[in-house]
Amino acid sequence: MTQINRIEPVAPQHAGLLTRAMYRVAKRRYGQVPEPLTVAAHHRKLMIAWAVHENVADWASKSLPASVRELAVYWTARAIGCSWCVDFGSMLQRLDGLDIQRLKDIDNYAVSTAFSDDERAAIAYADAMTTDPHTVTDEQVADLKARFGDAGVFELTYQIGLENMRARVNSALGITEQGFNSGDACRIPWA
Repeated sequence: MTQINRIEPVAPQHAGLLTRAMYRVAKRRYGQVPEPLTVAAHHRKLMIAWAVHENVADWASKSLPASVRELAVYWTARAIGCSWCVDFGSMLQRLDGLDIQRLKDIDNYAVSTAFSDDERAAIAYADAMTTDPHTVTDEQVADLKARFGDAGVFELTYQIGLENMRARVNSALGITEQGFNSGDACRIPWA
């Protein structure tokens, strides 16, 4: 795949001590350094804010079953067209022990037996939130509240909104799939 980044990644030899440390932690955690991190390294303060936010949001998001949350985030990434987010999200689902084979049938989520009723409701909500303008209804939120409670609805809404931000940033900057789920070599030239 041809690299189309609109901002070049910051190579370790051009990065400061903190950035290099963050690269090492990310590589240990994910097997390779996520390209959005290497691009964010151009703005040290926002890179730190982003990394802290991602870790805290991940730590705090425990009200919903992982499959519900991850499928809604995955749907959002697909709807926006962020191939990096789809690749990374597939890997996260695999690492969480979720069945990623069913992602092949996600376009048919509304009728597919591969998805539970809760998962279908979360994907439909992700679709309604990501559509511009959004098409979320009172009935849809009431159904989600009955399924997941107020904390679950807020978590789902927050995670879908967060994925909208991630996917739009990555897409705007030309960051594409990196091979996290396939095991292909990392596209970052210095990796």
